Amino acid sequence: MTDHDLIYTLTLQHVPKIGDVTAKKLINHCGSAEGVLKEKRSNLLKIDGIGTTTIRTLFDASHRSKAETELQFIKDNNITCLYFTDDNYPEKLKHCIDSPMLLFQSGCMHLKSQRIISIVGTRKITSYGVAFCEKLIEQLAPFNPVIVSGFAYGTDITAHKSSIKNNLQTIACLAHGLNQIYPKSHKKYMAEVEKNGGFLTDFWSTAVFDRNNFLKRNRIIAGLSEATIVIESAEKGGSLVTADIANSYNRDVFAVPGRTTDNQSIGCNNLIKTQQAHMLSNPLDIAYMLNWELEREEKPSIQKQLFVELTSEEKVIYNYLKGHGKQLLDVIALECQMPIFKVASILLTMELKGVTRPLPGKLFELI
Repeated sequence: MTDHDLIYTLTLQHVPKIGDVTAKKLINHCGSAEGVLKEKRSNLLKIDGIGTTTIRTLFDASHRSKAETELQFIKDNNITCLYFTDDNYPEKLKHCIDSPMLLFQSGCMHLKSQRIISIVGTRKITSYGVAFCEKLIEQLAPFNPVIVSGFAYGTDITAHKSSIKNNLQTIACLAHGLNQIYPKSHKKYMAEVEKNGGFLTDFWSTAVFDRNNFLKRNRIIAGLSEATIVIESAEKGGSLVTADIANSYNRDVFAVPGRTTDNQSIGCNNLIKTQQAHMLSNPLDIAYMLNWELEREEKPSIQKQLFVELTSEEKVIYNYLKGHGKQLLDVIALECQMPIFKVASILLTMELKGVTRPLPGKLFELI
C-alpha cells in the first residue's frame, strides 16, 4: 500500500461514527478511501444506510492531520499495514463482515496457505490447563499450525511460549497500539514472538487504553482462525466472547472439559453442554476434525522406521487392517469394538508413527 493510499485510509479510519463495516461499504461504493473523501456529500447520502450523522465530520481537516501523525509513527517503526482488499491481508479474516479495514503488523508473519488456530482461555489458568495447552501444541506441532492468542496473562502467554518452544509461528493480537505492550511484564517475550510470528492490531498508537478494546480485539482472534480452542474459562469471560464470535463466523469451536466443581471449567462445560463447542479431550482430535494431513514430504523419513512400538489398542487396529486391507473408519471402529472418536485418534497417532495413512472417503490403510 502506497503512502498516498494509506494517508487517505487512515483519514477515513479516524472519522467518528464510521466503523469498519461502514468504511468498507463506502470504499466499495466509491472505489477507494480517497474516492470516499473526494465524493460529494449529496452522493454519499444516496448510499443505503448512510445518513447525515454518519458523515457529519467526514470532511473535517483534523482527520487528515491526525492521519499524517500516525503515518509518521508507522514509518518510523517499520510497521506493515494490511488493507482489507490486499493479497497480504489474512484470508480468513476477509470473510468476516466486521473485520478491520486496516491492520497494523510488526514481526515476521507468513499466513498464506497456513493452518491457523486460536487458543484462548482464562487468565487464571490452572496447572491442568497449562499442561493441556502445552500438550495440545506439542502434539499438533507436526502439522505446523500458526497459533493465535491475545498475549494476556494465563492461557494466552502459555500458548505463545509453547508455540515458540515447538518452533511454531505465533500471532499475538493486541487491544492497543504498537507503541506499547500490555501487560508490561510480558515485554520480555516480545522479541521471541516477533521472531516467530508477530503482533497484530487495528488500534492506533494514540488509542486510549480501555477494557472494551479487548472485546473488539477478540473478533480478530476468532476471524484469523479456522478454529478457536477454549482451554479453561469461568462462567463468564472474554474467551467465551471469542467463542461466540467464532460461532457467528461459522468457525469450529473446541472446549476442554473439566470437573463440574472446578470454577475455571464452568465456561467450557457450558459451551459443550449447549453444543456451542466440540468437546476436546485429545489434542489430536483437532487435526482429525479439521481434516488436516501431514505434509507428504515428512512421511518418507517416518515410513522407513523398521521397528515401531504400538500400544495394545494400536496393535488391534494394525492386525485388523493387515488382514482386511483398506477399510472405512466406521467399519474399523465396529470390528475392533471401539468408539469412532477413539479410533480416529488412534489412527492419527499411527499415521504420525508412519504405520497408517488416510485415503479419500474416510478410508485408512497400512503403509
